[in-house]
Amino acid sequence: MGQEQVQTARQRRRLLLRVVLRVLASAALVIAVYYVLPMDLLAHLPLWLPLAVGLVLLAAWGAWEIRSITNSRTPTIRAIESLSEFVPVFLVLFAAGYYLMAQADPANFNVEGLTRTDSLYFTLTIFSTVGFGDITAASQVARITVMVQMVLNLVLIGAGVRLLTAAVHTGVARRQAESAPDDA
Repeated sequence: MGQEQVQTARQRRRLLLRVVLRVLASAALVIAVYYVLPMDLLAHLPLWLPLAVGLVLLAAWGAWEIRSITNSRTPTIRAIESLSEFVPVFLVLFAAGYYLMAQADPANFNVEGLTRTDSLYFTLTIFSTVGFGDITAASQVARITVMVQMVLNLVLIGAGVRLLTAAVHTGVARRQAESAPDDA
């Protein structure tokens, strides 16, 4: 029986419910913050700066999350929580960037008056690789930003999942080593 296993079915259900509620609450919070954040305060900055700072902070947070997973008593559950918190923040970061780009110059996209919802929708279509084509990047700056998001989507999905998996394995191995009887 692994260290991660909870003893009873009731405890498993309770833990699962807590995780689902925490995941839903964090996603709702991220989206709420996106809609109320006064982004007009960032309008005077170069377009690339908020996105670059956000990506650096996101990378630092990701590294901290990996460490948190390896040290967790329940690394698999912690990895699920981390991923479900990290992805919405990643997506909202790009949505905010697209929104700021549209506000700075409406010619950046083929749709005038890109709203926050439009920006989030556009970000999700890029992330899911659906790309309906109803909103498209029209300027070189917007196209470069979309390409950066596409590459980072692949990195997040490929390397990110690999790092989370490795962190889970490390955490599980650490828990098993801690619970193993000493041969002394």
